[in-house]
Amino acid sequence: MTTVLTPASPLTAADRCDRCGAQAYLRVVLLSGGELLFCAHHGRKFEPELKKIAAEIQDETERLTAVPNTASDEER
Repeated sequence: MTTVLTPASPLTAADRCDRCGAQAYLRVVLLSGGELLFCAHHGRKFEPELKKIAAEIQDETERLTAVPNTASDEER
């Protein structure tokens, strides 16, 4: 998926996939205006078609594999 850095606000847990309702990790801004939101699964599934109609793609799927730092250095 092509990542375009935009000044758009980060996606939150309240942003849902337009296809299945799962948490959205991709925002696709359409050439015709408007936007679509997709979970990682549907973003990958529709990637070829989305690239044809997208003005911008905001891809935050890296958050799915990021390891949260829950312990401070002092706790280790």
